[in-house]
Amino acid sequence: MRKTPEQIRAAGLAALKRELGIAGMIRFLQQFERGSGDWATDRHGWVDRTTLAEIRKAATRGRSRKRHPE
Repeated sequence: MRKTPEQIRAAGLAALKRELGIAGMIRFLQQFERGSGDWATDRHGWVDRTTLAEIRKAATRGRSRKRHPE
């Protein structure tokens, strides 16, 4: 018997859920999500506007939060 695309999709999702669990299935499927936009262009948009001093300040701020949890 030939399966429809919907039946194949449902069987595939069931197999992923059975073998990987819900969280693993989601992580696996996220690897194939195409998303939208142009990541490289977006990245250059903020990287090109960020100074080295701002990066250092953010890095220092991150380290102090780890040492002194609120």
